[in-house]
Formats: sequence, structure tokens, C-alpha cells
Amino acid sequence: MEQIEQALLEFTRNLYSMLGWPGVVALMAVESACIPFPSELIMPLAGWMLIKERGLGLSYLLMAGLYGAVGNVLGSLIAYWAGAQGGLPLLRRYGKYLLISRHDLDRAHEWFARYGEWAIFFSRLLPVVRTFISFPAGVARMNLAKFVLYTLLGSFPWSLGLAYGGYILGEHWEEIRAVMRPFDIPVIIVILLLLSLYIWRHWRRAVAEP
Repeated sequence: MEQIEQALLEFTRNLYSMLGWPGVVALMAVESACIPFPSELIMPLAGWMLIKERGLGLSYLLMAGLYGAVGNVLGSLIAYWAGAQGGLPLLRRYGKYLLISRHDLDRAHEWFARYGEWAIFFSRLLPVVRTFISFPAGVARMNLAKFVLYTLLGSFPWSLGLAYGGYILGEHWEEIRAVMRPFDIPVIIVILLLLSLYIWRHWRRAVAEP
């Protein structure tokens, strides 16, 4: 795992050297398009390499947070579109083979209509979950304007905080990922447990549905 992260780190360094801030937007877009490229590498390196190393002041961290949030919105829109255009028709037709019934789709739509804003906002503050939340939001056809707004609002403090950490730690900015890496596993375990519970409770309904 660490070897993969080192390869991603080197790629990020090279991209920042060539593009600067547009590289931050591009990588944060990738991270939000259901592609697990850790923002815990992207933003701290930006705080160090694009701000601290260049002798720029703390005010530039606000720009880093904004660029990171904009990238998240762009990538999230791609995942949202994929869920809305491709995911929903496929799930309606073949969902029962994945133990997803039409009843489940209807409930997901109602749930996102009622709580989607807060789900999107808080998911942007959680590792792993933040990468994949946009696709189910698209499947549920969450209100697009609210989706964009709460994605932006949730992504900004996350991006800003990581960039600030990279700025403060300087050459030791990689310690941020080392500290946050252990939290990935509990989040993944919780997701797997919830998935197992979902399968146990829904397989009869999904298989029985015509």
C-alpha cells in the first residue's frame, strides 16, 4: 500500500511542478470521481510545495482550500452524472441480481430528498466515504443545486485543513497521511458490516421482486 502511495506522491510532485494550482484541481477532481487517490497526499503537498516552499503567506491557504473544493465539485459532478444517467436505469433493470430492489431505490430517493444535504456535507469530512458518496447521490437523483452547494461547503474545510497541515509541518507534511492512514481501516470495516447487514435484511425481498 505504501509503495502505491509513494508512486502517487511522485506523480503528484511532477504534476505540481508542471501545472501548479490546476494540478490541485485536477487531482481533487479525480479523488471525488470514485477513484481512490488520497486527498491526504494531494492537499498537504500543495500546502508545502505550492505555498510554504515558495515563501507565500498563510492567506494562500484559502486559495488552496478553494481550489481543492472546486476540484471536488467537478469530480463529484462526473460521479453524480454516472449515477443518474447510467446507474439508475441499470439498477432498476438488474438491481435484484445485486440484492437491490425497487423498494430500496425508492427509499434511497426519499432519504436523499430529506437528508441528502447533510449526508453530502458530512461525508466530505470522512476518508473513504467522501470518494464514493456522489454516485449514490446521482442514483437517488438528489437535487443538483443542493448537491453542488453542500459538496463545495463540505470540501472546503477538508481541503483547507489538509493544506494548513502541510504548510505547518513543512518538509514533514507526509506525517499527515501517516497519522490518518489507520482511520481508513475502521471506516472500511464499518462499511463492510453495514453492507453485510443490508444483504442479510434485503436478499429475500430483492430476489422475490418480479
